[in-house]
Amino acid sequence: MPGFDHSYADLGKAFSTPQPPDPVSQPSVMLWNEDLAASLGWAGDPRSQPQFLQALAGNQPLPDSKPIATVYAGHQFGQYNPQLGDGRATLLGEWVDPQGNRFDIQLKGAGPTAYSRGGDGRSPIGPVIREYVVSEAMHALGVRTSRALAAISTGDPVIRNRVEPGGILTRVASSHLRVGTIQYFAMTRGGDELEPLVDYIVSRHFSETAGDPQSASHPTAAVTLLDGVCQHFARLTSHWQVLGFVHGVLNTDNALLCGETIDYGPCAFMDHFDPQACFSSIDRQGRYAWPNQPGIMHWNLAVLAECLLPLLHDDDETAKHTAQEIIDQYPARFHAHHQHWLAAKLGLDHLNEPDHSLIQRFHDILASHELDFTLAFRWLTEVANESLQHSPLPELFSAPEELSDWAENWQRRRQLNTGDPEDVTRAMQWVNPAIIPRNHLVQRGIDLAEKGELDWVERLVRRGRKPFEWQADDLEWARPPHEDERVTRTFCGT
Repeated sequence: MPGFDHSYADLGKAFSTPQPPDPVSQPSVMLWNEDLAASLGWAGDPRSQPQFLQALAGNQPLPDSKPIATVYAGHQFGQYNPQLGDGRATLLGEWVDPQGNRFDIQLKGAGPTAYSRGGDGRSPIGPVIREYVVSEAMHALGVRTSRALAAISTGDPVIRNRVEPGGILTRVASSHLRVGTIQYFAMTRGGDELEPLVDYIVSRHFSETAGDPQSASHPTAAVTLLDGVCQHFARLTSHWQVLGFVHGVLNTDNALLCGETIDYGPCAFMDHFDPQACFSSIDRQGRYAWPNQPGIMHWNLAVLAECLLPLLHDDDETAKHTAQEIIDQYPARFHAHHQHWLAAKLGLDHLNEPDHSLIQRFHDILASHELDFTLAFRWLTEVANESLQHSPLPELFSAPEELSDWAENWQRRRQLNTGDPEDVTRAMQWVNPAIIPRNHLVQRGIDLAEKGELDWVERLVRRGRKPFEWQADDLEWARPPHEDERVTRTFCGT
């Protein structure tokens, strides 16, 4: 039977603090994810069952839940903070679905905790809507991500730069364990409880790759963890890059060990291609700009490796050598994933060395003409499939002569593919979305939700579930922003 378990809380008081409910005055449902609820085996519906609404508002616990706030540390913009923790999030427990899969169910914005550091622990409606819309769109795009089960309006004001209506997001993730969790026990606590934590994480997330403990060549749990996270980070970051997604705040406390995207505060998708794209209002130096994301995740991995050194091997030099070997695999792993995605997006079954100049020229044209990143790749898809005139693209995207000339060379290159040409061409449709959660659409959704107007927001979420297919009203959902709609800065909401 589906239900809550509490394996992480059971590790002991060093890892988390009990978190009693912190009531809100007038909760109401803004968005409810029926599909996700069904896949989880979640029986309650907050739209029709008041006890579930009260639970997802943080007003009362669900049966068998034991709410906690977890502790962690982290490098924020390169500076180490020895204790962060769930300052505005409450973990209800680990939900075990009908297939035996385990997911953290977390209320984000549910009030102050032991780790709030003077904050109110609340969230405005804006960040709740942003995370709901974008995380669900990312899931539909095939990106590994935390997901949104519910968005609740609290009926209470939240004071930021202005007075805003408050909201709570019910977030679902394979876990919320992060590089910062390891850092807290390795760095802040000097290694206390680090070994049982690593054993727990490997058992929960990497048991399939841990190998036979009885084998003489059996790697330590720390080696399994570091290698598994290396693979996760390489794949995840490469997927962000080819979609033009800019996370915006890749601190170590936002780098989940399970390899899912988390924290959609200052994130954004590129509209026109900008090779230096950076949207976060707090990232004034561009540390987490689009071109820097692969390197930052490499840096985060190195921080993790440093924390794990005492557990990698009893001999210090051997431990350092082992760590370096794994860290050094990240660039090649990232490159392999990135090249795979990029080849598929360009309708190529593989990439050769001469292809890099062709690809660079394509990106140069996008940048010089400020062409829409998503629609440019979709234009290639429709050209390759000879379906351009049967799509809305001619009304959404106009290829300059320079791009049309480039496309002739690209088509000649595609003739050198060795795979089945129809399969390769058809596959382009499933890696080049027509629909992304564009910044101006997300902002419009936030503005409407703040007024209690949710029908359009529900349509936005619904449309994002099928991003690779054209639909009848896509002139609304797929078009780039008008000049006065451009969103150039995004905000955390804390």
